[in-house]
Amino acid sequence: MNTDRRHIVVGVVAGQPPAVLEQAAYFARQFDADLICGTVDANRYVVEEKEDGTIVSLSINPDLVDLREETLDPRVEEEITRGLAGSKVDWSAWALAGDPAEALAHLADRYDAILILVGTRKSGVRRSVYEFFNGSVGARLAHRQHRPVVIIPLSPVSHNSELPWASDS
Repeated sequence: MNTDRRHIVVGVVAGQPPAVLEQAAYFARQFDADLICGTVDANRYVVEEKEDGTIVSLSINPDLVDLREETLDPRVEEEITRGLAGSKVDWSAWALAGDPAEALAHLADRYDAILILVGTRKSGVRRSVYEFFNGSVGARLAHRQHRPVVIIPLSPVSHNSELPWASDS
């Protein structure tokens, strides 16, 4: 990765629609930037950050004492490789831990990224409960750090339609 170039951080999760990486590659080409892909394990927290950017983490479950160096999930790495194939964009990928908004903001700080790009959330009860207590990653990023945040809509609805998580059914 060329440190003299601009960088864009993109949040990546397993199974996300390809639109997030497609749009990230589009933005990277428009800004002549490299992509820094970050995937965050929210069930772990950072104990140590090494000089090369890799992290050592522990489970948030106090019954699991499994200190380990975070590694990229092979499934996520394959999705990134497939999603950026042919994009002519230089990229790297990092396994992170902790709060997703804080981890992505920290990654952006480390590379002095020009922006952070994330996808909208998937609908579902479990995700809605998480966001009720924690807020959306995109919204938290937009309010907690200085660089622009681009949110890629994954399941847009018309203005006349009810949002999926707002319905009573």
